[in-house]
Amino acid sequence: MSTNRQDRGKWGSRVGFIFAAAGSAIGLGNIWRFPYVAGENGGAAFVFLYIIFVIIIGVPVMISELAIGRYTEKNPVGAFRLLAPKSWWPALGMLGVFTGIGILSFYSVVAGWTLGYFVKTILGEFSGEITTGNLEVIYNTFVGNPVAVIIYSFIFISITALVVQGGVSEGIERWAKILMPFLFALLILLTLRSITLEGGAEGIRTYLLPDFSKVRAATFGKALGQALFSLSLGMGTMITYGSYMSKKENLVTAAGYVCFFDTLIAILAGLMIFPAVTANNLSMGEGPGLVFKVIPAIFSRMFGGHIFGAGFFLLLAIAALTSTISLLEVPVAYLVDERHWKRTNAVLLMAAAAFLLSIPSSLSFMSGGFFANIPVLKMKFLAFMNIIMGNYSLAIGSFFIALFVGARWGTGMIRSDFTENRLSPVVYNIWRFLIRFVCPIAILAIFIYIIVSGDYA
Repeated sequence: MSTNRQDRGKWGSRVGFIFAAAGSAIGLGNIWRFPYVAGENGGAAFVFLYIIFVIIIGVPVMISELAIGRYTEKNPVGAFRLLAPKSWWPALGMLGVFTGIGILSFYSVVAGWTLGYFVKTILGEFSGEITTGNLEVIYNTFVGNPVAVIIYSFIFISITALVVQGGVSEGIERWAKILMPFLFALLILLTLRSITLEGGAEGIRTYLLPDFSKVRAATFGKALGQALFSLSLGMGTMITYGSYMSKKENLVTAAGYVCFFDTLIAILAGLMIFPAVTANNLSMGEGPGLVFKVIPAIFSRMFGGHIFGAGFFLLLAIAALTSTISLLEVPVAYLVDERHWKRTNAVLLMAAAAFLLSIPSSLSFMSGGFFANIPVLKMKFLAFMNIIMGNYSLAIGSFFIALFVGARWGTGMIRSDFTENRLSPVVYNIWRFLIRFVCPIAILAIFIYIIVSGDYA
């Protein structure tokens, strides 16, 4: 029984693919994680290292994943099964399928928080003077309410499923063309408002003027980790998206655009957050809770803060949605390609699986609950899923993809994408060197760093 080509689909345009792929890479990590990690690791110095790693690691691996997908026109499992039959390599593709569902399960919970805070802002809960102490109580009460968190997570997964069910061109691509420009416009508007705040100059200086004295060994690890994980590499998303690409599209250019937009959004997010925090005499040291425990206080002190606050959490929700769409598409593509399922049935099953798996993560902040402090692991279930799926799986996947292209499949299969784009042979040789040597070694180094240091943030 052959795969239904209509269910599998193709990108309708180059712009649609770039928006969809960039949307996959651009997520909550760009808007809320990047600024606080940069703030804790030398500001501009961290940003500098991050950009370097995007160029020498992110772009080469991105090109490789897209090449595997387009060449095979299959999902990660089918791709490796075709390129390396009767070997263990298809197991790497299956790891990507499980990783997609695993990340979606806990990612949808945090994404649901953004919806909840958007509603709270619209209803005026953060209006007037409000302290960070008040916000911490509001945050703990909200995330500790399992019913509300589960409902918002369900809503988010349902919206994701509706988009993916529409298919590649009519679902994912169409919505990417709407959501991505809207996300970018919102971010620009909020950034302009932030940099014009009185007292924000110090934040701008910290963010744009590097202080390399603050760079430690851990800074390199975190910068490389941020670059790797923010680009959705290592879990088969770009293999899947590449499988929908036309043979006429140039992989090198496409990968460059996706990495550029992902990096641009992260940098703009930092430019939005840093001056806003310093203008209000607050600290970047709030870590992951920065967005929910500090940001509403900033908007409550701004003229028109009610509107800007709602816009900010809407921005977070859109960024999360463009990522959850790609997370769900990976396992759906597997069922459509390998099991010959109808897209609708595949979407329903995978969305239901992700929702059921999200429930323990939703219960992770319920005071005294089992999933709030798993006895053996001594951590929240959501944190555990982030470590296993968001760190270990992606690092393993990226490492072996670089190894596969550099040593098993062969870099010569992608040479034409460099020559047809009229790029100098030097560019191809640089990419070949990076994917064969630099990428595997660097990714392995960050993986070892994560395990040895136990620094998963």
